Amino acid sequence: MTDGHESRFWADAQAHLVRYGTAFTPRVIERGAGSHVYDSDGRAILDFTSGQMSAVLGHAHPDVVRTVQQSVATLDHLYSGMLSRPVVDLARRLAGTLPAPLEKVLLLTTGAESNEAAIRMAKLATGGWEVVSFDRSWHGMTSGASAATYAAGRRGHGPTMPGSLTLPTPNAYRSPFRHPDGSHDWETELEYGFAAVDQQSTGALACAVVEPILSSGGIVELPPGYLARLKEMCVERGMLLVLDEAQTGVGRTGHMYAFERDGVVPDLLTLSKTLGAGLPVAAVVTSAEVEQASHERGFLFFTTHVNDPLAASVALTVLDVVERDGLVARAAALGVQLGDRLRDLQERYDVVGDVRGRGLLQGLELVLDKETKAPADGLGRAVTAECLERGLHVNIVQLPGMGGVFRIAPPLTTTEAELHEGMDVLDAAIGAVLARR
Repeated sequence: MTDGHESRFWADAQAHLVRYGTAFTPRVIERGAGSHVYDSDGRAILDFTSGQMSAVLGHAHPDVVRTVQQSVATLDHLYSGMLSRPVVDLARRLAGTLPAPLEKVLLLTTGAESNEAAIRMAKLATGGWEVVSFDRSWHGMTSGASAATYAAGRRGHGPTMPGSLTLPTPNAYRSPFRHPDGSHDWETELEYGFAAVDQQSTGALACAVVEPILSSGGIVELPPGYLARLKEMCVERGMLLVLDEAQTGVGRTGHMYAFERDGVVPDLLTLSKTLGAGLPVAAVVTSAEVEQASHERGFLFFTTHVNDPLAASVALTVLDVVERDGLVARAAALGVQLGDRLRDLQERYDVVGDVRGRGLLQGLELVLDKETKAPADGLGRAVTAECLERGLHVNIVQLPGMGGVFRIAPPLTTTEAELHEGMDVLDAAIGAVLARR
């Protein structure tokens, strides 16, 4: 793109685009292929965010391209009361990847939609209306999902849905709950959180909605044992457990679903981002019991794109490729290498305070001082910009006090060489920024 055309592009963007919560990366992106996107000057940029943490098969995967072409040419959209074979095939296929009793599937398009539908089902099935989520959560921008979102976006829009309650996010690096030896006391933290929930509740608890790894909350992984105890506490209160696996599902963590590590089966599972590998596909999966109860009490989620054949066809292709190419095991193996590289940075740089996550969803937190753990937002922005100049796109959490937390989520199809190339760039970028300070 010539300088004149590029100047016009940014002028038009400034004049006509609504700003929706993030600064735009200063590159005009023309195309994507595999683990890279390419800007208007033809420069390759290694994509360590998988688009919006979604493109688990990379960009322009040939199987997905072929599926979209065929579906658009034959059957991409239907009246929402009509059914097609891809939708029923996907429901059966998804159920086959999950433990009992998860067997009923609602096919949608976005993560917010899937969380919205899951919350509505939980309210109907239990008769309650109070929803518990983490105080660093992100579940979407629609009314019910945003009411359960605490990472950002709560100010200036008026009251949220009533009955929105919080649990403290179990951040092992920053939590004030500690054993005498200094280790994270998540059990006491969870008990403390539910004591506050019980005190606030009107006796109408419906569900807890949580992410196995909070992404926008700073790549905070639930400690081993936490999810099992959370499920027990939900059962004790007659609540349902909703797991939001928008970013952790479909192989990214080295398990097909992140909850498999913990041996805990949720009452409702929501999938989105990774299920469509970058295209708008989402789903709610639940038990026959929950589906029956919510149906009897008038569950309604009749949307324009519910059960669209195109979405189903794409999701089927994603599941096919993940299984055929062994991408779950690949994510686990590459995740070990990624973790090793990140911990090496932690050992060599005083500003790298913490490394966390698993598989191909890991985080690195920069701090000004390892003793005080003072946030390093400015340093995070500088390293991000330096990485882009060197051909690597990485993402920092776009929240005050968390701008030093990098979210690293390359495609599951990333090669070992690309993974280490990206880590070499990150290493060099941190060193270069520190050298200029």
